[in-house]
Amino acid sequence: MSYRIEMKHITKIFGSLIANDDISIAIKKGEIHAILGENGAGKSTLMSILFGLYRPEKGDIYYDGKKVEINNPNDANRIGIGMVHQHFKLVEAFSVIDNIILGKEDARFGILSYIEARKKINQLIEKYNLRVDLDAIIKDISVGMQQRVEILKMLYRDSDVLIFDEPTAVLTPQEITELIQIMKNFSKEGKTIILISHKLNEIKQVADRCTVLRRGKLIQTVNVSDVSIKQMAEMMVGRSVSFEVHKQDAVLGDIILEVNQLHVDGESKPKVKDVSFQVRSGEIVGIAGIDGNGQTELIHALTGLRPIDGGSVRLKGIDITSLSIRQKYELGLAHIPEDRQKHGVILDFDLQSNLILQNFYQKQFQNHTFLRFDEILNHANELIEQFDIRSEGGAETILRSMSGGNQQKAIVSRELSKAHDLLIAVQPTRGLDVGAIEYIHSQLIKERDDHKAVLLVSLEIDEILDISDRILVMFEGEIIAEMNAKDADVNTLGRYMLGHRGGESS
Repeated sequence: MSYRIEMKHITKIFGSLIANDDISIAIKKGEIHAILGENGAGKSTLMSILFGLYRPEKGDIYYDGKKVEINNPNDANRIGIGMVHQHFKLVEAFSVIDNIILGKEDARFGILSYIEARKKINQLIEKYNLRVDLDAIIKDISVGMQQRVEILKMLYRDSDVLIFDEPTAVLTPQEITELIQIMKNFSKEGKTIILISHKLNEIKQVADRCTVLRRGKLIQTVNVSDVSIKQMAEMMVGRSVSFEVHKQDAVLGDIILEVNQLHVDGESKPKVKDVSFQVRSGEIVGIAGIDGNGQTELIHALTGLRPIDGGSVRLKGIDITSLSIRQKYELGLAHIPEDRQKHGVILDFDLQSNLILQNFYQKQFQNHTFLRFDEILNHANELIEQFDIRSEGGAETILRSMSGGNQQKAIVSRELSKAHDLLIAVQPTRGLDVGAIEYIHSQLIKERDDHKAVLLVSLEIDEILDISDRILVMFEGEIIAEMNAKDADVNTLGRYMLGHRGGESS
């Protein structure tokens, strides 16, 4: 049988870590092939080798039966391989269209010409329903919109092998459905799709075959139709995994967070319009909504990442509306941010330093302004053990070299381990494998049962339904619905998220 892509005996080593250990896979033309594995299993590393971001220590790559040398992404693009990265490769100060054409510009007499590029991109936008403002600046658009830009970058280069690294991590259920259909259409057109994903339901929906990696080793390649979701999960983590979230009824305590008539301005219209709600100790309040309906601006206002233009916020009865970020943290706020690399970590610091970013100045970690490195290391090692944070060099690993899922685990461990009364968790399981999701969900419920207040923001309807006690729905900057999670279902929640107030049909 002839294959579009063959990777034979690929080995990649980072320091003492063998990220890919003699892996061989073969991918057919026109198939949708999933790569499944835990955080740090070597999935993204393997595909980064195929895309030319890394060079393997050994191994060969074949395209349509011919051995090829892929030394960099330009080589991959010329061959016909494109990649949508989990952590976007975008220039934040550039416009959307500049990012899409970067490296493939049409210049005439030394001057960039956008006419043909804009025409082609608009055709792609129409064909695949990837709406985005081509003239917007990347730093000003949502994470979901940025991912669309990444997909358009790949489509613009006419790639025949399309690598998607966790492509649905920031998409809404409706957008995920559309993307799955897009992938199927690509496959029908003869394009080869490689899907890196932790979402077993999506793999079951869209993939033809699935290759499972665990701790850098190839476990098995299977026909997706021949295995169950439970079997795939067990192959991935090497143990039985529970998909059910078990929790007792909430025992409500005092009001911890009180938001009153909160208002955040936007360029043309308000981003958050006079939002009011409360979160009590002993409950998880979930905020559902399609991406871009004010959730990001609301959380940035609550945590101090942007100013509040009206209204007030009280934490344990104390007005924190105008306090600094540090003051809010010291009063008992913990925050798992939406964009882990922008607001959660410092990529060029090591892991142990990132785990004390908010409390390095406290007595536990410093003595008369000198850092206590032994205490910092001990603290990091405890969290690494407790949260199963995997990296090549332990506590001294530079964050940039760690997988996205393990960066997320580092943030979650730091926020849960510090003293706090309120946890604001935004997309807390983004990019995590099924075993890690199971653990994080149990930790959020433990937070609630330990009489903490939890405000959860997620684009995953199932996550909102599974672990929330009370659900708020945001649409166009307003809270348009509030319900007990026990009374909610996917269809009802979906209607509210589309703006159908009171659940009326359109």
